[in-house]
Amino acid sequence: MSRLQAYMNWSGGKDSALCLYRVLQSGLYNVSRLLTSVNAVHDRISMHGVRRSLLQVQAAAIGIPLTTIELPEQPGMQEYEEMMQQKVAEQRNAGCTHAIFGDIFLEDLKLYRQQKLAASGINCVFPLWKINTLQLVNEFIAAGFKSIIVCVNEQYLDASFCGRIIDHDFISALPPNVDPCGEHGEFHSFVFDGPIFKTPVNFTKGDVVRKTYAAPAGSPVPDYGFYFCDLLPLYT
Repeated sequence: MSRLQAYMNWSGGKDSALCLYRVLQSGLYNVSRLLTSVNAVHDRISMHGVRRSLLQVQAAAIGIPLTTIELPEQPGMQEYEEMMQQKVAEQRNAGCTHAIFGDIFLEDLKLYRQQKLAASGINCVFPLWKINTLQLVNEFIAAGFKSIIVCVNEQYLDASFCGRIIDHDFISALPPNVDPCGEHGEFHSFVFDGPIFKTPVNFTKGDVVRKTYAAPAGSPVPDYGFYFCDLLPLYT
């Protein structure tokens, strides 16, 4: 039986890594690409803030080619969707029939992805869907993955969480209102080793910085901030 041709929507974080691990173990899909949105102005993964150079080393260590969506500093929704559709069309023309996502329980996001990709003839696959998030993070740790927190939302966590390794102590320290996988955007991570890696990604921790983002115009929600831990690549 031939495997289905797919690309992986890749953030560089733990949910993507665990999702890819499960997919590769299933043997159902040939994952030919990792697709990541990058802020082209700052050369960093969108939202996570990880340097492009580390993303490239990460993909090489996994052994799956990387392709990126080059986003401007603050793209509008229409601009973002047009750029995404162009990249999706490229994957479809390359033979991909399925797109794999690491989403867990956000229904509106899942529906959005399905609607947008259906127009391009791509089927969405959600291997982690509706699995208990505490179960997932424990599975991630037990499988031997290593991941560092690179971004936290200050509405949920303080700066001390930024730069920590995801382990059982980290999970135990999370406040009750924070999902163990950060599914509501409470925190983001960068995976640097594990069962899908041929070699670890070498880096050192840089500064932790705070960035403020403006709330939408007319919104009653105040401006909000995130803490980012910079990771600096180490080349051997």
